[in-house]
Amino acid sequence: MNYIGSKYKLLSFLERNIIETVGDIKSCVFCDLFAGTGAVGRYFKTLVKQIIANDIENYSYVLNRNYIGNHLPIEYQEKLDELNNLSGKKGFIYNNYCLGSGSGRQYFSDNNGQKIDAIRLKIKEWYDKKYISDNEYFFFLASLLESADKVANTASVYGAFLKQLKKTAQKNIELEPALFQINGHDHEVYSEDANNLIQKIQGDILYLDPPYNERQYGANYHILNTIALYDNFIPKGKTGLRDYTKSVYCKKAMVLKSFDNLVKNAKFKYIFLSYNNEGLMSAEDIKNTMTKYGKYSLATTNYQRFKADSAREYSADKTTEYLHILKKNDA
Repeated sequence: MNYIGSKYKLLSFLERNIIETVGDIKSCVFCDLFAGTGAVGRYFKTLVKQIIANDIENYSYVLNRNYIGNHLPIEYQEKLDELNNLSGKKGFIYNNYCLGSGSGRQYFSDNNGQKIDAIRLKIKEWYDKKYISDNEYFFFLASLLESADKVANTASVYGAFLKQLKKTAQKNIELEPALFQINGHDHEVYSEDANNLIQKIQGDILYLDPPYNERQYGANYHILNTIALYDNFIPKGKTGLRDYTKSVYCKKAMVLKSFDNLVKNAKFKYIFLSYNNEGLMSAEDIKNTMTKYGKYSLATTNYQRFKADSAREYSADKTTEYLHILKKNDA
C-alpha cells in the first residue's frame, strides 16, 4: 500500500542503526508501537525473538494480526478461489461508497463495490459458523483490504474520491493472498492507545513511528476501517466519514507531553523514534525529552517524501528523516 509515513524505503537505514546501537538482536523482543501497515515489524519478524505490534486503527490491526500474528502455514487456495468466484452483492460498501447506489460517492466502481461486499459477507459467514479459524479470518480479511485498496478510486488516501474512475479503479478486483513470513516464534498484536499499552508491555527494543502532523489516519483511511469492521453506521458528509479516534500525536498542544509520558513509562532498554523535519515536535524538543531518561544520539537520512498523487506538486522532493536513539537508564 502507498501509505502515509511508511518506513518501507528506510528499512535498511533502521536495521543498520539498530544493530549498531544494540548489537546482536536475535534474542530481542521488538515492539512496533505505531505499526501502521506493519512494514517495520514484518521486516524484523525473522530477525528477532518476538515482535509486539500495535496500532489503534482497525485496518492496521487486521494487517498486523495477519502479517505479524500469523506465523504458521495456512491452507488457503481453495477458499481464496471460492471468494474470487463469488457474484457481487449490494451491501454496505456498494450502498454507501459507489455511484450506482445513488450515494453520490465513488470510492469504488459499482462492480468492485458489490464484489467487496460479497467477499466480506462470506468471510464473516465462515467465521461466525467456525468454518475458518481466527488466523484464517485475519488472513482473508487482510487479503481483502489490500486487494480493495488496489482498485480504490482515490489519490492513495481516502480523504476524498476522484470524480472519474481512474484506470486502476476500472479493473475488476482480484483477491490476492496476503502472504506472511513463516517462523517458529509467537508474536503479539494489539489495537490500543499507545500510551496505555506501554504501561502493560516490556521488551528490549521499542520502535516509535507516531504521526508527525495534524493528518488523522482514521480520516485518511476510513474506508479500510469500514471494510475491516463491516458495521452499520450512518456515513457523514460528502466523503462518507465514520467516527474515528483522534490521536494526541496529531495535536500540537498535547504531543510533547504525551511523548514524554510514553518514554518515561517504557520498560525497554533501547528506544528508537522515527520523526521528520516537518513534524509537530522539533528535533530540539525530542532531544531534550529523551535526554532526561538516558543516553541520547541521533542519526539522519534524506528520502523521497510521500506523494498522495503523482500529479501534485510539492515544495521539495525530499525530506529529512530523523532517527532519535535512547538507551534508557532505568530499563
